[in-house]
Amino acid sequence: MRLPTMPPLRLLPMVLSPIVFCLVLAACGGGERSESDLDAPGAAATATGAAAEPQAPSKPTSAAFVGEQQVWREERKTNLTKPDGWTSLVGLHWLDPGPHYFGSEPDNGIRLAMGPGHFGMIDLKKDGSVRFVPERGTAFTLDDQPLKGATALRIDTDPAGPSKLGFDEGKGILTVIKRGDRYALRVKHADAPTRSGFKDIPYWQADAGWVVDSKFVAHPPGKTIAIANIVGTTEQVPNPGYVEFERDGKSYRIEALDEGGDELFLVFADRTNGHGSYGAGRFLDAPKPGIGGRVMLDFNKSYNPPCAFTAFATCPLPPQENRLDLAITAGEKAYAGAH
Repeated sequence: MRLPTMPPLRLLPMVLSPIVFCLVLAACGGGERSESDLDAPGAAATATGAAAEPQAPSKPTSAAFVGEQQVWREERKTNLTKPDGWTSLVGLHWLDPGPHYFGSEPDNGIRLAMGPGHFGMIDLKKDGSVRFVPERGTAFTLDDQPLKGATALRIDTDPAGPSKLGFDEGKGILTVIKRGDRYALRVKHADAPTRSGFKDIPYWQADAGWVVDSKFVAHPPGKTIAIANIVGTTEQVPNPGYVEFERDGKSYRIEALDEGGDELFLVFADRTNGHGSYGAGRFLDAPKPGIGGRVMLDFNKSYNPPCAFTAFATCPLPPQENRLDLAITAGEKAYAGAH
């Protein structure tokens, strides 16, 4: 009998997540109103009960615009439901320093939901390096090549990205992630119930009036912003500036994050959270500023974080600066599928 080296720590994020989620939901205006309440007078009221000003008339929405939005939505669904997409997550297991046996059998220190009964041993060193010793007779791949013995594993903060440990003939992928000063095993599997049982995402009607011209205001180089995530850790994230736009005669701003790509990453909350959209906020990708510092924000492409589809993601939460007193009735609505 193989003795567990630690209790199944995957329960920890499941305890933290509802607590953090409830706090965020309250901060974003969560409640028991239904999505249909958004059409009722005063649905976008402020916290003091005063009704928001009427929204500006929508721009004409052409058939071509609707078609473009539909293409984006189909691509979004395709990416979510890929064999290794967000809906394939089946586990998030936090690691203490030291060696741990793991696998799907109950005699492991870390028990996985799917995959081989015994993967082998994973060892988190005090310096943050990770070593994997595979179980004899169990087939694995490492970065799509056959694994022949013990190996070091890169984590997701490595410039080359995390090592991908494949199992179940390619259906499963295990990586090591770091959040704050904590490390975890992230496990994906193509047969995940959240993938096989995926339901379509509901959307607000495509509306060209929610394509908004904004101004990008740069911060001093090197500025960061504290971003908390749903598992209770906080990280400093590059914050190159903010976008500012007007709606109904009022000015709003969203602090932008830079993840190293060609786009700005916006994590925001608005008055629809818990009243039609996902309670913990939504994401929006926007092009980096062009001539004159202008940025077009297409709120029709606001999308749910991975945590809307799985209990095993570590989603960033909107900072206080990005909680808008505005009902953005565009983009993805709350996902109805269970996870």
